[in-house]
Amino acid sequence: MSLTTVPDDRVRPPLTVVAAVVVTVTAWASAFVAIRAVHAHFAAGPLALGRLAAGALALTAAVLVTRTWVRPTAREWALVTGCGVVWFGVYNVALNAAEQRLDAGTSAMLVNVGPILIALMAGAFLNEGFPRGLLAGAGVAFSGVLLIGLAGRGGSAADPLGVALCLLSAAAWAVGVTLQKPALRRLPALQVTQMACTTGMIVTLPFAGGLLADLRSAPAGSVAGVVYLGVVPTALAFGTWAYALSRMNAGRLGVTTYLVPPLTILLAWPLLSETPHVLAGAGGVVALAGVALARRR
Repeated sequence: MSLTTVPDDRVRPPLTVVAAVVVTVTAWASAFVAIRAVHAHFAAGPLALGRLAAGALALTAAVLVTRTWVRPTAREWALVTGCGVVWFGVYNVALNAAEQRLDAGTSAMLVNVGPILIALMAGAFLNEGFPRGLLAGAGVAFSGVLLIGLAGRGGSAADPLGVALCLLSAAAWAVGVTLQKPALRRLPALQVTQMACTTGMIVTLPFAGGLLADLRSAPAGSVAGVVYLGVVPTALAFGTWAYALSRMNAGRLGVTTYLVPPLTILLAWPLLSETPHVLAGAGGVVALAGVALARRR
């Protein structure tokens, strides 16, 4: 599959792309909750390796079944490898460590500094420019995310190291997307996701001993949570993200992920008993308005 044309954001995305975005956003929101749910039984590094190993197995099986493979050039190998190291490797370890200290909703809010960084990097390095509607929408949506952050978990103060780790995750996400986008111009989305996920798994192999120890002591529910993280938020959602990214500008796609924090809070409320503050609800509404503004043609 060859993708040599630049997506035109004046054209409304097809339903398949919209569906891919919905799957990605929903699955990524559930990932924040799942990480929080298993954090007592899996350390940050071992959890990242377990998640990426499950995801790499699922993606490799999908590539073999669909025979989705195009021989990468040396430049494409470098781009996808860099994406795998930074986004799949560094991002996952940093986020897992952050959620050892912060609740799921606050973590999702902080990581969603990423779309602003994606839009800026896409404008600077991918020639997507800086449309006023995009920047205005990003600003409004981020204001909503800040309101969620100020609400925190019932108004409690955020752990400084946890905040720093979330911001590191956001930066890794933005760099990973900037590296991923050019590779998707020619390589299939499924293949790019499989290559990057496998690279991330290799990078986190030093945590193999810790993963084995955690697996021996963890209850079955937490082990199932790790498998879920690998199959759904990683294999499925990173794949649908790559599919959408191959057909949309990175900046505009990134802004849609401002929907993740409100969804995360809604999921964490009944599943983790992390009750949202009323200010978080207001922030969710503002974030939705910002996404709508940024998506206007």
